[in-house]
Amino acid sequence: MIENIFTLLMLILLQAVLGFDNLLYISLESKNAPKEKQAYVRKVGILLAIGLRIILLFVLIQLIDYFQNPVFGLPFENIAEAQFNVHSLIVLTGGIFIIYTAMKEIWHMVGVHEVDTDIEQHGKASMGKVIAMIVVMNLVFSFDSILSAMALTDVFWVMASAIVAGGLLMIWLADKVADFLAKNRMYEVLGLFILFVVGVMLVTEGGHLAHLKLFGDDIVPMSKTTFYFVIG
Repeated sequence: MIENIFTLLMLILLQAVLGFDNLLYISLESKNAPKEKQAYVRKVGILLAIGLRIILLFVLIQLIDYFQNPVFGLPFENIAEAQFNVHSLIVLTGGIFIIYTAMKEIWHMVGVHEVDTDIEQHGKASMGKVIAMIVVMNLVFSFDSILSAMALTDVFWVMASAIVAGGLLMIWLADKVADFLAKNRMYEVLGLFILFVVGVMLVTEGGHLAHLKLFGDDIVPMSKTTFYFVIG
């Protein structure tokens, strides 16, 4: 029992560390909802994601081998070689989408727009669409933390409790991060740059998981150390 409690604390800490980029994405994405509904969107999106993360955990435990088995490959020798599985495809797709989102928002911010136009552009998306994006990307970000949890323990309630605790911590921090970014537009640009780097990190990780080779060279995943060095 004591071992399980210690593992639970370790997993909650892991959720907090790995959840930073997720929290940043939630704060930036929620700006697309009407201003008066943004806090509500963040809470609902995270709560739904908590439930779906637990379902994903259960599915991964049952089908972990399927997620690792190759689905299709690239046979172009010395040009592009890879063996994609479900895990690598999810990580790659998520990384590409995050890069697209970050570049779109950065382009919007540095473009020649009046302040009023900038304000009007945000808040146009429906709450349902924003909540759906938060939930989907939350699941993409959750793969690393869930797989790390499975490497530390095989006790389902410990992993599920860590997911719930990490989600509740995210709900508590989401409004604070969003308010800080709203009051400090300079840091919002920095946040978008960090999000872009996160996207690059996910793309390289997805390529590595697929054993992707481009022109004979292996794709090397960006390490967390490199990530922190870049944003530092």
